[in-house]
Amino acid sequence: MPIILPPITRRQFVTHSLTLGGTAIVTSRTLAAVNSEPTQLDSNRVALLADTHISADPDLVYPGTKWPGSPVAENEHESVNIAQCLTEVAKSVIARHPRPAHLIINGDCALSNGKESEYKQLLKLVEPIRVAGITIHVTIGNHDNRENVWKLLPFLKNEQMGVQADVIELPHANLVLLDSGKGALGDNQLNWLAKQLDKQADKPALIFGHYNPYPNRGVRPIKGMRDGSSLLKILAERKHARAYIYGHTHEWQHDQRDHLHLINLPAVSYYFGKGHAHGWVDMKLTETSAQLELHCINRKHKQHGDRRQVSLKDRKTLS
Repeated sequence: MPIILPPITRRQFVTHSLTLGGTAIVTSRTLAAVNSEPTQLDSNRVALLADTHISADPDLVYPGTKWPGSPVAENEHESVNIAQCLTEVAKSVIARHPRPAHLIINGDCALSNGKESEYKQLLKLVEPIRVAGITIHVTIGNHDNRENVWKLLPFLKNEQMGVQADVIELPHANLVLLDSGKGALGDNQLNWLAKQLDKQADKPALIFGHYNPYPNRGVRPIKGMRDGSSLLKILAERKHARAYIYGHTHEWQHDQRDHLHLINLPAVSYYFGKGHAHGWVDMKLTETSAQLELHCINRKHKQHGDRRQVSLKDRKTLS
């Protein structure tokens, strides 16, 4: 199964924060955003995040636009406080009414190679989300380290095929979480995916993985996963597979191939192109569609509030 962080109480929050080495001020402020009275959770609403890239240093400011071959001039690079980015996203997610019952971090939780100290900081930053009653699901990205995650959360280690993969069954669709952390899914996981999709061919499925399935068309050239064509073939052959949702390239993009939507989530943290959006996506599921809305950290960004829709049924099957 994937890495899952269940909701916790306020008392558990305080105890766990002390265990992790104290609570950061930004985390305490985020917790204050959680209402004292219970807020209804919507099981058909999911917060979608990717590329949080949390550092062990909560004050780290990272220049995302500074990379080999970047078109941005040396004196025009844009930097972000990585921890503050996730804090702002957490507050935004918690403020929804009703709140999403689930939140997915679609890979690259850590900044470097998945150090234990980075995951400890991540756990601090997401605890207010858990106090708000939201269940967090995590997929593995190329910057992550399974073993270090399991050291901190050993009760979550439940392998299938040596990877973290499973299905979240929601009322209107199944969410299939894949492990592409090493740049490929592998034959075993691809076969598992096909079998899982065939088990419930009468129910729409949305598939999640960190890697882009093909070379991206964004500002920074990034190769796709090595067996991305095999993944797309499986999804193309199954009409109820309605979307593949991924991160990795740090850009908000949407393509479509027949029934299959290909949705690239923006990064929560830094971005590669000058002025690019970063934030999270609010996904609302109905019987007929998945409605996605981009929430930028900078609410004045031109793409803030951008909406996309994924049909969960072919027109001929709509009643």
